[in-house]
Amino acid sequence: MKNILITGCSTGIGYSAASLLHQKGYQVIATVRKHEDAQILEAQGITSTLLDLADSESILSAFNFVCEQFNGRIDVLFNNGAFGQPGAVEDLSRSVLREQFETNVFGTQELTNLVIAQMRQQGHGRIAYNSSILGIISLAYRGAYNASKYALEGLADTMRLELQGSNIHVSLIEPGPIESQFRANAFVKYQQNIDKSSSAHRDTYEAMEKRLTKDGPAAPFTLPAEAVVDKLIHVIESKRPKIRYYVTFPTYLFATLKRLLPHRALDWVLSKVSDG
Repeated sequence: MKNILITGCSTGIGYSAASLLHQKGYQVIATVRKHEDAQILEAQGITSTLLDLADSESILSAFNFVCEQFNGRIDVLFNNGAFGQPGAVEDLSRSVLREQFETNVFGTQELTNLVIAQMRQQGHGRIAYNSSILGIISLAYRGAYNASKYALEGLADTMRLELQGSNIHVSLIEPGPIESQFRANAFVKYQQNIDKSSSAHRDTYEAMEKRLTKDGPAAPFTLPAEAVVDKLIHVIESKRPKIRYYVTFPTYLFATLKRLLPHRALDWVLSKVSDG
């Protein structure tokens, strides 16, 4: 069976991917940032290693571990590890923006480049980026995350051209609302990095806090993490993986609207959807 490396497996999509692919018999290495999360995975028989995408030494250490465990063959990389930093763009400091990109973009691509070199040696490979509907359209108060996913989309689209003829396939999975700990983690980042008291967006932040702390799904058409894993399985098993995989109705809808609507009309729609 194929050897699969998955990042960001403590909860949500990454955890579901590691568990389901392990159950299907694939050889999986799941990365997490905390020892206790690694222990939970290993209790299920899933090999895990620590990886902090904001730390180059951690990335290299994890990559070397994976190569050793997989005997130098990595068939699939699923770039899932990421977080969301809420807040109006004017309230995001340079250091906060940098932190968002260090994990979601720079670290992700640093690991990917190491894996590509290995895949070139072995003559094949598949790379899937877990992007987002917010890599297709932008919503207010998600600027840092929007930008990081747009950046990933640009890198993936470029790599696909550069890797033609290499037998290394690059795919983007673009979920809309998914059941996960994403909102809870985003709320922590909001509390850490946004000064509501001095912001022109103070009233909107009140609504944002309610959305981020709401129990259960905060948006219509929310799907379980397994919906994303289904697309990942197609990337792994298909003879010809797709370039893009939409997940959830909103992704299909807004990708279509972006093609059809004038820019100002799309802005009007998106302003109605952005609830802080």
